[in-house]
Amino acid sequence: MPTTDTKTALLNSAENAARRLGFDGFSYADLAEDVGIRKASIHHHFPSKAKLSVALMQRYRENFQTVCAEIDASFETGGAQLAELIKQYEIGSDEGKRLCLCASFSASRDSLAPEVVHQISLFRTMVIGWMTNAFENGRDDGSISGVSQPALEAASTMSLLEGAQLAARAEENPALFDNAIKLLMTRISA
Repeated sequence: MPTTDTKTALLNSAENAARRLGFDGFSYADLAEDVGIRKASIHHHFPSKAKLSVALMQRYRENFQTVCAEIDASFETGGAQLAELIKQYEIGSDEGKRLCLCASFSASRDSLAPEVVHQISLFRTMVIGWMTNAFENGRDDGSISGVSQPALEAASTMSLLEGAQLAARAEENPALFDNAIKLLMTRISA
């Protein structure tokens, strides 16, 4: 079985910590302990926490783009595509223990370097654009009811999904995520 290279192990550790604890909730010392290297060695891969955070958001966006492409290839209707994306956010909340990396970092916006904030914006733009297409498709194929402004629907849904994760995280109660999306889900006939 192949071993994970140090840079990837650091990214994995940092993503896990950031999604559970937020940007301010972990340090290079935490990552060094988790990965089993010296703290100074992290600086070889990521000279600053800002550089690490940019790399995290870039990787997260690329992985999410892949997920969206897989959804597009696997589900025919806009409603089914949107329902699957919502499912990904629900799975990503890990029973109310984690947040989407974008939402987690956004909560610490004042601590972030401008280049990290820019990466968050790129992620949100990508997901909202994808959801806009899903709402347009759902309107056109009849699998999402009541769609009049797909772009506004997408922006609202992004906020709903992030807020649902935050609510579930606040009480580590996955039912709060389910309750938040219930009304939207009644509009989807997939």
